[in-house]
Amino acid sequence: MGWKRGMVVMLLFVQVIVRSEGVDAGVKIWPLPVSLTYGEKSVYFSKDFQLMTEGTKYSDKSGILRDGFSRFVDLVKVDHVVDGDFSTLDPSAALLGLHLVVFSPNIELNYGIDESYNLSIPASGKPSYAYLEAQTVYGALHGLQTFSQLCRFNFTTRVIEVGMVPWTIVDQPRFSYRGLLIDTSRHYLPLPVIQGVIDSMAYAKLNVLHWHIVDSQSFPLEIPSFPNLWEGAYSISERYTMADAAEIVSYAQRRGINVLAEIDVPGHALSWGKGYPSLWPSKDCQEPLDVSNEFTFKVIDGILSDFSKVFKFKFVHLGGDEVITSCWTKTPHIKQWLENHHMNESQAYQYFVLRAQSIALSHGYDPINWEETFNNFGKKLSPKTVVHNWLGSGVAERVVAAGLRCIVSNQDKWYLDHLDATWQGFYMNEPLTNITKPKQQKLVIGGEVCTWGEHIDGSDIEQTIWPRAAAAAERLWTSYDKLATDANQVRARLAHFRCLLNQRGVAAAPLIGPGRVAPEEPGSCYVQ
Repeated sequence: MGWKRGMVVMLLFVQVIVRSEGVDAGVKIWPLPVSLTYGEKSVYFSKDFQLMTEGTKYSDKSGILRDGFSRFVDLVKVDHVVDGDFSTLDPSAALLGLHLVVFSPNIELNYGIDESYNLSIPASGKPSYAYLEAQTVYGALHGLQTFSQLCRFNFTTRVIEVGMVPWTIVDQPRFSYRGLLIDTSRHYLPLPVIQGVIDSMAYAKLNVLHWHIVDSQSFPLEIPSFPNLWEGAYSISERYTMADAAEIVSYAQRRGINVLAEIDVPGHALSWGKGYPSLWPSKDCQEPLDVSNEFTFKVIDGILSDFSKVFKFKFVHLGGDEVITSCWTKTPHIKQWLENHHMNESQAYQYFVLRAQSIALSHGYDPINWEETFNNFGKKLSPKTVVHNWLGSGVAERVVAAGLRCIVSNQDKWYLDHLDATWQGFYMNEPLTNITKPKQQKLVIGGEVCTWGEHIDGSDIEQTIWPRAAAAAERLWTSYDKLATDANQVRARLAHFRCLLNQRGVAAAPLIGPGRVAPEEPGSCYVQ
């Protein structure tokens, strides 16, 4: 098998005495891999550092691997001009290129794909190539991200160096769902801003962009089936076409990131009625959506039908949180409908959520709902439901005990818009708290940090997200036994990653305070 062959190659590369496995001050990788060994030598990229793919089963017709390698080379250069005199350097320490092997020809990106990789970098060889193998192209992209963090520009020789060789790294994620939420309803985020967020997610190995597209305040997305919906946008310029959405999905996929689309129903939907006023209970009482109107569910069906053509992720998010049902009982025609159907407000809420779930299932999606749906009528939810925890602790253990899947985003620890939440709290937030049965642990598919947009737009989103999201990213990627038991043990390594983000053009804030703080006084990035 290919994996066995690869491991033999990696063992052959280990030609000097390596330090015992573990992490010392010299290891700067974020998030930390499952297993690594390293040495004490350095090699440099040859002038014609190249990609070799002999033995791979992945055709790369779409260019995902080619583009990923090109981005990797750009990242390790950090925009410096590599103009060293290669003739003066030791040719035995030259790294001629990267031999990359992908064993699966499958290009599909979705939940649960194999994201593992093995990476080895020799101290010498004839010829000398780094070796990266992965089951999927997306695992290979993760390997390239790790490789990029081992490289540095040498300001004396003016070439790219890799220190602490030989490296042997075996890695895979702890959780299959590692998410980041952005909110384009409270403030519009231009496409280049969203693409920048996607790029920075890839650096930290986050793999789901949860796009909270619409909310009460605005409806910025084109829906071909119901073209008046985006009359609810803030302005004619603050909108996304379906082609824009497809571009975001494609841009993310080429970086190994899924896009989870959300429409939040039946609450948080006042903006829908700007284009279709009949969706409101009345002009004076405008949300939640009118549960008595069949047109409401036709619109939801049309949205999800259009979504299914663009958003190919296994899941769709249907919201379901913070539903205040008083409009239903204050509005005569809905009150009459409730009486005719022998429902009270809470039963109508359940009816709405379950019917929306049924529509999502008909379009091939597994539904995700915020935890209020589980708290109110968990036993009635579709067995395919993923419950999204946000209100606090203890919910995940109840969800998995009921046999449903769960995503953890408890607001006291993993809400990025809570500027008083520190990176230490992000790091120490454990999704499997009090969940000890292996079968139930598997039902926690992962976690997500959330960037709610009331006070966030293109001007401050990056420093709000980073570096705190990176602290959560290691919790979600790194195996539990490799995680620090005290967050301050990883401070220096996280600070280094924050500086790396800055070097790559990401406006990540310092670690010295809570979210979105400014640097204190003149000084090195690494001690800020």
